[in-house]
Amino acid sequence: MTSLEILQNFDKNSLPDLDVVILGALELFAEEDVQKINIEFKKPLVLGSEGALATGRIMFHDKQALFASESNYQEVLETSGVDGVVIISASGGKHAKEIADTLQSSDTPVVLITNNPSAPAAEFVTKENIFLLPKNREPYTYNTSTYLGMILAFSESDAGEISKFILEKLDKFILRDLSKYSSYTFILPKEFSLLTEHIRIKFEELFIPQVWGRAYTEEGIKHAKTIVSSDDELFISLGTENKHFGQSQHRLHLPLPDNSTYASTMASAYYIIGRIQAAQTPYFKNNIEKYTVAASRIFGEKISVIVE
Repeated sequence: MTSLEILQNFDKNSLPDLDVVILGALELFAEEDVQKINIEFKKPLVLGSEGALATGRIMFHDKQALFASESNYQEVLETSGVDGVVIISASGGKHAKEIADTLQSSDTPVVLITNNPSAPAAEFVTKENIFLLPKNREPYTYNTSTYLGMILAFSESDAGEISKFILEKLDKFILRDLSKYSSYTFILPKEFSLLTEHIRIKFEELFIPQVWGRAYTEEGIKHAKTIVSSDDELFISLGTENKHFGQSQHRLHLPLPDNSTYASTMASAYYIIGRIQAAQTPYFKNNIEKYTVAASRIFGEKISVIVE
């Protein structure tokens, strides 16, 4: 059974790990072209929550853009002189709906990028300004096909080639018992600095506080990040050589494709995190149903273990 077939058939008692989900996302995008998005705003305000905002920073990293969350967007909008607003939300619900509703009375044009054909926020956005991207069924919070698809919509990366690299090259280098570590530090090439937040968020969602994970660039880790050492911390350098950090026996160097992009680096990092997830106690799977009950109450809308 392919990873994509697993995603089409799993239930709450057979939730897949992140490595399976990222491969399924790549299979989806190899089969189904991702709509390329070109937004004409010269100085947009890009809005999102957590992973969506981190994704927006990658999508607009080469633009004169400002970034804000639900906590500070009104303040930024009032003082920034932007010529448009881009709301990024996989579900188009929760805070995205509130933001779109608030901005409806503004003269500033609003674009919504979402994966939900029934996005609640779409009610407040002009139809031609809504970009709907494909997605897979996934466990709640994974947001793998959603955010990867958005990044692909702003790049020229080939999903099939990324999948081939992971299966034929990257996987062969993960020759390590990942279960014996209680913390993991990723080291990325400096040109992919914006991915460190995605890695942090994934560890928060899947492991923390039971297992810890962090991420820095090859330059960022030089600044007092390793004063305290541990015998069960694994340093994973991805596409860059680590000669200095962590105990030598606890360093794992993994390759990236030639001419790697944000999409291929994100997919590779997620695959590794999925391998860690498979090796560890299933903390996420043991707690996600209880969490969605509480989250449904907090947000005032039904949140399910599986996002269809």
